[in-house]
Order: sequence, then structure tokens, then C-alpha cells
Amino acid sequence: MTTEVSIDAKTSSPAEPGDAELRALFDPMHRASRHGVARTYEERIGDLDRLASAMLRRQDDIARAISEDFGHRSRHETLVAEVFVTLQSIQHTREHLAEWMSTTARPVRWLFQPGRAEIVPQPLGVVGIIGPWNYPFQLLGAPLIYALAAGNRVMLKPSEFVPRISALIADLVHECFAPDQVCLVQGGPKVAEAFCRLPLDLLFFTGSTRVGKHVMRAAAENLTPVVLELGGKSPAIVTPRASLSRTATSVVSGKLFNAGQTCIAPDYALVPRADRDAFVAECRSAAAKLYPIVRDNDDYTSIVNAHHRSRLQGLLDDARAKGATVVSLAPASESFEGSKKLGPVLLLDVHDDMAVMQEEIFGPILPVIPYDTLDEAIAYVNDRPRPLALYAFGDDQVALQSVIDRTVSGGVSINETMLHFAQEDLPFGGVGPSGMGHYHGREGFEAMSKMKPVFHQARVNGSFLLRPPYGPVLDTALRALIPRR
Repeated sequence: MTTEVSIDAKTSSPAEPGDAELRALFDPMHRASRHGVARTYEERIGDLDRLASAMLRRQDDIARAISEDFGHRSRHETLVAEVFVTLQSIQHTREHLAEWMSTTARPVRWLFQPGRAEIVPQPLGVVGIIGPWNYPFQLLGAPLIYALAAGNRVMLKPSEFVPRISALIADLVHECFAPDQVCLVQGGPKVAEAFCRLPLDLLFFTGSTRVGKHVMRAAAENLTPVVLELGGKSPAIVTPRASLSRTATSVVSGKLFNAGQTCIAPDYALVPRADRDAFVAECRSAAAKLYPIVRDNDDYTSIVNAHHRSRLQGLLDDARAKGATVVSLAPASESFEGSKKLGPVLLLDVHDDMAVMQEEIFGPILPVIPYDTLDEAIAYVNDRPRPLALYAFGDDQVALQSVIDRTVSGGVSINETMLHFAQEDLPFGGVGPSGMGHYHGREGFEAMSKMKPVFHQARVNGSFLLRPPYGPVLDTALRALIPRR
């Protein structure tokens, strides 16, 4: 999940909070988490309900603020991906919170019976959450929901590249929570760096792999555990004899949602060599139906800022200069000169020397790579860093299962893009360079909790055998317990 926060930067605005100001926010939270009483089920439900009510009241403001930050953001994309998805997380959490909070019995081996074992969920304490700019409400709000459900106190750090929605979130936090329960700090790279150095009980970061390394390094000074939701190059594998029309519609819609500024957007497509040209034609047809016009289409989102638009244009220029064929998916009559939007394109004839194949694209550019055998396509994926998402298309269940079994990725959608993220009962998270740790649903609650193991000894038990002085009774027991060959 690309973000421009760089915690190793050396400059910041003097008006931004420094280490002392952050500690002034953190310390009361820390003390309350150590000496206060854990929030009850009813209090946690109340926290979620206040947040949901505030979101419902301000949903139009949320859409407006994000659109202003982007230059233009599709209102419908915001309502679906920011408001609806976050509300669904709250609803799902409300429905299951009593179950998640309950003590769970675990089996005890016969040697230690009649003792009993159980898992007791407890709040970790103070959780820090750093959010990105691409889905600035949902990707800050969802981890906040699970942190609150687990009974934690929370410090939020939104991206400085979306100041309007960050200010609105600050208002919501102030409206819904006491300062020693949830607080929000704004600022640039130096604030992010200081935030990561706090002795938090958990640091949750959504952003790029590059910045994730800095976050983990800073957190290590306090042995702060981290959940890193990163990104990478997520492939779409089109298996032989797949429906190219259905596949192209799903790939194009997933790629162009939020103008490709999505961590789980398909980054490139692997297509049977004989199907490449037909797939390109189907992509053009799908794009024409989804976006008959692009530049003046309210459904098509702008690139967030000039830096990222320039970066994407640089990827296109580099690829074209190194021999790639650029296939526009926008109407031929449209020009994007002077626009914050970038027209969607396919790239053909790409190779690994091109910058577009070396980094997460995070924009409306889709390389299409032909392959000769499914084994070759799977090897192509496995020879590269493990992606955050993988998509496989087709009707051959043996081929689809082969892709599932022989690749490792953060998550998978079959014959669809991105919708595995929306399944609240499926954990979401990366693997290796695409992240560590999971959230969503029960896994979100458990990621924000200490799942404490507890053993209860019975009044009458055999533990005396395990204490010195050891004698013949233990020798007899050990001969029975430890086999000799």
C-alpha cells in the first residue's frame, strides 16, 4: 500500500508536534492502560456505536473532503470503499464481540488433568495506527475499530497528503472519544518518525514496503510489535480457456477503481500467449463500457498529487523508451494535459529492465505479459517477491487449484479482483515483503489483543512427581512415558 510518509526524512514544519508533545499525549494513555479497569463489553459496543453514528451523519462530508484532497475522487467509490466497508466492519464486530471477548477453554493432556486451560483475551494497552492516503478513512478506521473492540487506547496518525479528511477525522475523534482513549496527531515525516519511536504496545502501519522497513526499525528500539500492511506487485493469472470477456471486465474494474491507487489492485496480468491480443481487445471493450469518457467522468478518480502523477508518467515514458507498446483505454479524442487524472493504459512487450516491472505501479497502468504454459506463469510469480494479493481466472478447477496450491500471497480472489478484502470473516494481511500480521474479523480483534494462556491447577494433582527429590515413582512413570528403541 503505497504512501509517501518517509520516517527517515530530516525536515519537518516547526509547527508540528515533536517528541515532547507526543509523549504528553501518550503518557496519560499509557498510565490509564496500566492502572485503569479494562473497558466492559457494553462500553466497547458504545464506542463502536458512537463512531458509526458520527460516520453516518458526516458521510457526505467524508466524500467531499477526500475528493478535495485528491482533486477529484468518485463520490461512489468513497461511499463504497470508505464509508460502507467501515460500517460493515463495525456491524460485524458488534455481532461477534461477545464471542471474541469470551474466555475459551483449551484441552489439557491427561498427564495434567484434572487441571484446566483457557485463553483469556486482554487489551494490549496503547495501539498506534499510521494510515495511508489512498483510502484515508477506511484504512485508519478499520484498525481503529478492532483496537477499540479489544479494549485498547489508540493514537492515530493519518497521512499528511490528505489534510482535509485528516481534519475531519480529528473532529470525529474529538466528538466520540475522551482524549486519553483516542487521539489523533497530524504532521509530516518527522512526526511519523517520532510516532514510531513511542513505546507503544502495538504499532499498526499501512503503507509501502520501503517505508515499512523504517517503521519496523524504529519500533524495534522499544521492542514494539508491528502489524505491517504493505503492498507489492499483485498478479492476475488468466488460465487457459478462461472467459476473456468476464476476466477483462473484472481485471479492468479492479485496476481502475480509485484510478489504480489500491494496494490490492491487479498490478500486471499473465495471459496465455495465444490469447494476448484477444484479451487486450476485451480490456478495451470493458473500459469503454465502464468509462465511456475519462477526463470529465465523475466516476474516474484523479491521481492524488502532482508527485504521484509525475511518477506514473515517468513509468510510462521509461517503458515506451525501452520498447513497450502503450495501448490507451481512454477515448482517442481525450487529452490529459493539465489534468490531475491519468488516462488508463495497457503496456505490452514489457521486460524486467523497465521501471514499471520493478516497483508497485499504484496507478491506472496494466502490463500484459504472455506465457506459454501455466507452469511458466506460476514460476514467474514465484520468482518475485510474494504479493499482497493474487487473482486467478478460469473455469478449469484443476488449473485454478494449481495456482492456489503453488503460489504464496497475502490473499486470493478467484474469478474476481479485490473482493476477498471485503469478506469480514477472512483475515487480511501480507506475507514477506507484502506485510506481516492480519486483521479483519476475529483476526483483527486477536491482533489487537493479548490472547493470554492460563492454566488452573486442581486441588488434587500429580505435580509432586515433578519436584525433587526425584524418586522411583517418577522413574517408573518416565519409563512408561518415554519409549526406548
